[in-house]
Amino acid sequence: MANAYTSSTGNLAGTAGAAGLVQKAYDRLLDFALRSEPLIRSVADKKPTKLANPGSTVVLQLYADLSEQTTALTESTERDSVQIAAPTSVTITLAEYGNSVLVTRALELFSLADVDPAIANIIAFNLAGSIDTVAQTELRGGTNVIYGGTRTNTVTIAATDTITSANIRKAVAKLRSGLSVPRKGSMYWAGIHPEVSHDLRAETGAGGWRLPHEYNSNDNIWAGEIGSYEGAYFVESARMFNDTDGASSAKVYRTILCGKEALAEAVAEEPHVVIGPVIDQLMRFRPMGWYGVLGFKRYREAALYRILNGSSVA
Repeated sequence: MANAYTSSTGNLAGTAGAAGLVQKAYDRLLDFALRSEPLIRSVADKKPTKLANPGSTVVLQLYADLSEQTTALTESTERDSVQIAAPTSVTITLAEYGNSVLVTRALELFSLADVDPAIANIIAFNLAGSIDTVAQTELRGGTNVIYGGTRTNTVTIAATDTITSANIRKAVAKLRSGLSVPRKGSMYWAGIHPEVSHDLRAETGAGGWRLPHEYNSNDNIWAGEIGSYEGAYFVESARMFNDTDGASSAKVYRTILCGKEALAEAVAEEPHVVIGPVIDQLMRFRPMGWYGVLGFKRYREAALYRILNGSSVA
């Protein structure tokens, strides 16, 4: 007579005795999704310091300098006075931002993991990422633009129109010519997407990034970092904006270089995590979210340049 086994394989398949005794095992420690670190809001180093009153808009003003006077004075002639030009203004419009989720009592009772700390973490990251995107949307505007290759607009940019050292040199030269104050020592801040960074570091020739690193310190090559180059210090982030405006649906990337006071920020209420009240009749729904009231505006256009280009690894 054949032997009959009450086997684990049978139990898993549900075809033998004692079915259901062997079950799937779940790890109760859940991991979060891959995240990019918010960084753009840190560029907003200009803030109002002496508001006359609360308001939904904040007006920042800048004095205009007098024109240089290079004509010698005449001893017996009174010099006519000149009028100081009216200040120019930058208006920041404040808006409410926020997001929320509802945590049910049933979820807390039935979940195999402790959900409250995880939800708080997710809410906090959503806060930081959302506000960072709002800041970047403002920062990547403006009129000071350098296009990749020989292009003159966004629509014609192709994947072959990669960034070059000459683009960086030109942007830095324009910033210095516009009297923009560097952000760290004599260097300007540069935010660059990793796929654009790849092309800059892959550039060959005497005027490219790679050659001086090959014959001097190789540390940046081994680490895959741009570091400081051509008057700018680089921060690589996948958060740097890109879209498919280019020819044949090619991605167009924004590399941003800026000096001090390129971006202004006004805050009526700092974005923060909010634990809402439980107001349903059976007290089963608990809201968690974030809320803030603030706004961003480009402050000194001369302190901001963006480079639009494609990427060979898009």
